[in-house]
Amino acid sequence: MINQKLEKLKNDWLIEITIREIQEKLEKNELTSQDLVLMYLSRIAEFDQSGSKINSIIEVNPEALQIAALLDFERKEKGSRGPLHGIPVVIKDNINTADKMHTSAGSLALANSYATEDAFLVRKLREAGAIILGKTNLTEWANFMAENMPTGYSSRGGQVMNPYGPGKFIVGGSSSGSAAAVAANFAVVSVGTETSGSILSPASQNSLVGIKPTVGLISRSGIIPISHTQDTSGPIARTVEDAVILLNVLQGVDQNDPITLSSELQKIDFTQFLKVNGLKGKRIGIAREVYFDYLNESQLEVMNTAIHQLASLGAEVIENVTIPSTKENWDYNVLIYEFKSDLNAYLKTLNPSLGIRTLADIIRFNEQTGESALKYGQKIFIDSEKTSGNLTEPTYLNSLERDQYLSKEKGIDAVMKEHDLDAIVFPNNFGASIPAKAGYPSITVPAGYTQEGEPVGITFTAKAYSEPTLIEIAYSYEQATKHRKPPNL
Repeated sequence: MINQKLEKLKNDWLIEITIREIQEKLEKNELTSQDLVLMYLSRIAEFDQSGSKINSIIEVNPEALQIAALLDFERKEKGSRGPLHGIPVVIKDNINTADKMHTSAGSLALANSYATEDAFLVRKLREAGAIILGKTNLTEWANFMAENMPTGYSSRGGQVMNPYGPGKFIVGGSSSGSAAAVAANFAVVSVGTETSGSILSPASQNSLVGIKPTVGLISRSGIIPISHTQDTSGPIARTVEDAVILLNVLQGVDQNDPITLSSELQKIDFTQFLKVNGLKGKRIGIAREVYFDYLNESQLEVMNTAIHQLASLGAEVIENVTIPSTKENWDYNVLIYEFKSDLNAYLKTLNPSLGIRTLADIIRFNEQTGESALKYGQKIFIDSEKTSGNLTEPTYLNSLERDQYLSKEKGIDAVMKEHDLDAIVFPNNFGASIPAKAGYPSITVPAGYTQEGEPVGITFTAKAYSEPTLIEIAYSYEQATKHRKPPNL
């Protein structure tokens, strides 16, 4: 940067900065939101799009600097709107923004698509004074297109790299860019989406905090869907506190997403659960069977150390708890059948001139485009298109009931009741599928690094609307251990 003051701040102060620390400088007039935007854009230019090329940002908001100027003026004239006033945020490229940016899910088929209105959560961000700095790359179509697509790859955006080991460690998906951008300090916080592991996986792989909330806490309106049963969005951040500040803004009741009307946590301030002693007295079960089998020796060592740390911090650790349905022969029929129905409904909201109105149109577009759109094929698309789209098939209806029963009553509910647990521990995102089917919340926190330097996350899961308990546990563990360290770019 030519501006020597900002160059020094960018290379020193900006790294790993928190929302609270930024607000202190903004309030003291030692910094402006325009300065923040310029510094983050400089880091994106230096590290994301050149040099090590993390490739996490798929598009920069051309109005970001002007929005920052407006928010700086408003702060001076009226004061701050709250903790997110003037804070740069990046969001996954399957979330609608009614501005000059596209919403494409990383696909060539929607590469020229502009949303006609903001997603509900985007409106919430704008109302809170957040600056949407840009859209993040992702695993194309939130990793529901092809069976062998690598995490972080999209035909529009290319391959996202893990900043802790580009080309060495997987970046995790499908909210790959949302995680890599925050890990590499290209934005303060980000928004990802999850159907099954898509926040927890990249957050764990990038030494971040990821909150996959209860389905119903955050509206899905204006988000390119996979499954109305399992879809949610959630925060990705470098600290639990920052993630919780973002969660406070993202939550809300939306008449266009009826499940939000059933939320038990409406308008709650989650920051009240940031308790340093939050682990004391908590009963935490360790779900080793199956899930810890995925770990290599070095990852297992990190997790075992983390479990010992939980006990030393006052938690009552119950080893080797077993979820009754762990070894069931699970299928993903619910996603296959709901995808066509939900996606077709979304596509009807797009500008007709785009020529993409159905899943069949996307399949046809990809076939006509060829290799650039079909590097890994589109088998999942084709399988979903074979369904009626009416959600009447016995296969779907039976799988829906089975998933609900085995993930809840004969799954997480059963093991938590048996051992009187406050939470269950999984490594990384390896236990994500059962709470995903149940619509239950999870939080992942950095647990350390392998001998090779690969991040490992410890993930806490519990029943619906148990975010307050999970935040207490995650914050207490984070504050006592502080494992996260920035990558060397």
